[in-house]
Amino acid sequence: MIALIQRVRRARVQVAGDTVGEIAQGLLVLVCAQPADGEAQAVKLVDKLLKLRVFSDEAGKMNRSVQDVGGGLLIVSQFTLAADTSGGNRPSFTGAAPAELGRQLYERVLQLARERHPQVAAGIFGADMQVELVNDGPVTIPMHIA
Repeated sequence: MIALIQRVRRARVQVAGDTVGEIAQGLLVLVCAQPADGEAQAVKLVDKLLKLRVFSDEAGKMNRSVQDVGGGLLIVSQFTLAADTSGGNRPSFTGAAPAELGRQLYERVLQLARERHPQVAAGIFGADMQVELVNDGPVTIPMHIA
């Protein structure tokens, strides 16, 4: 799986003008499943998200996790993270999982996150979404889960 994690002061996702997911302080997580991904990658991603120390402690060092600070998770599917731009000006997305597998793994990530964390919001798989965020820091971290 590929994930792009942004530490945010706030973030929200809208579909057709309606807010479908919103958090205050926390992590906005853009997620893309790849063809070889499965349960193990979904579990590993959620484990990493909940333990990733990207929030400041009293000394100003990134030593606290989203769980430590009581922050939210806003998880949004984004197949374009698998873009291959090496062959020209139009990206290829063959590195992304087929739609049905992508949906299953995205929903599994959401389920696992909701089982383990009290504040989880989400986008809608396959929808035309508008994502608004205030990146805190800015802190943006790409992550590849094998």
